[in-house]
Amino acid sequence: SQVFKGGKMQLDTEFWSANMESNTRSRIITGVNGLDIHILESGYENPENPTILLLHGFPEIAYSWRKLFRPLTEAGFHVVAPDMRGYGQTTGWSDRYDDPLEPFSMLNLVADCVELLDSLGKDYVSAVVGHDFGSPVAGWASTIRPDKFRSLVLMSAPFAGMPALQESQPASSYDIYSAMAQLDRPRKHYHQYYGTPEANQDMLDAPQGLSMFLRSYYHYKSADWKKNKPYPLADWSAEEAAKMPTYYIMDSDDTMAQAVSKEAPSQTEIDSCTWLTEEELNVYTVEYGRTGFQGGLQWYRSGAYGPNQRIMQAFAGKKIDVPTIFIAGESDWGAFQRPGSLELMESRACNDFRGTTLIPGAGHWVQQEQPLKVTELLLEHIESQR
Repeated sequence: SQVFKGGKMQLDTEFWSANMESNTRSRIITGVNGLDIHILESGYENPENPTILLLHGFPEIAYSWRKLFRPLTEAGFHVVAPDMRGYGQTTGWSDRYDDPLEPFSMLNLVADCVELLDSLGKDYVSAVVGHDFGSPVAGWASTIRPDKFRSLVLMSAPFAGMPALQESQPASSYDIYSAMAQLDRPRKHYHQYYGTPEANQDMLDAPQGLSMFLRSYYHYKSADWKKNKPYPLADWSAEEAAKMPTYYIMDSDDTMAQAVSKEAPSQTEIDSCTWLTEEELNVYTVEYGRTGFQGGLQWYRSGAYGPNQRIMQAFAGKKIDVPTIFIAGESDWGAFQRPGSLELMESRACNDFRGTTLIPGAGHWVQQEQPLKVTELLLEHIESQR
């Protein structure tokens, strides 16, 4: 177990210069809400360039935005992508399973972003863009600090709004996790699995090797896996949820490594994957081989942690006021993973929602699979506010 609590690490500048375009630099910003945050950035040469903040999800790192740096910079922006708390070359966090989860609360993740802007000398960003688990962080940031985050782009994970106060929620005796376990083909939700002490080591020591585990995970959730044909589910029941692929609704006895191995890409599929070459995959393999997955898994555990939930409920009823759009791949189940979330985002969670775009030829990793279309949508969104 590697512990990154307060630790210092020498940035491998040769590694990053070899794996990023020449107009993108890698550096560490020290003393940010208890972290030393590693960022990738471009367009920094001109201090007048407006800033865009890019927040990654799981299992990703700042490098996941690599294909957007050049076109956004050429459009006149300063582009910043951090390794989030728990990930990559950002240090100051702990990967011990039994350590407190308060540092991974949603409000503290927003505080990381606010203090990062301050450390960069930025009063605000023109847009905060969040993908996957970065999407709710971006949503929360824009909701509670609209002065700092002037517009919002949510990607792959709809933001259904602030959690309601528990006492205002109708009581329900239906336990979907128990119902999944009682299906003819017993299942479990991937959040359940990610909350277990074994999940990190299962993935890090995957029988197929770490590189092939990551390759298979990324392939399985992409448009390259041709069976990804998502659609709205009728309700949040075990029977409906079980219609989703096993990267979301796993077979009860499987680890995630076993789940994705059953849909591993062929060598021909690997060779033809232009959005994630072997050289690019190696960056993820090196980084996760060094840090493990527990830092990212703490995010999933934090969402179900009682004290963090109670603090979040203090914002019940608060809506997003800044201009907002949603982007996902047409082959991404993420948009429909929780029935009703997409519709709530479009109709109730935002006061200035400007549209949903599902991009053909992309699955869950939309900014990697279709970067030019994503860039076009980001620029249109920002330009429409000028």
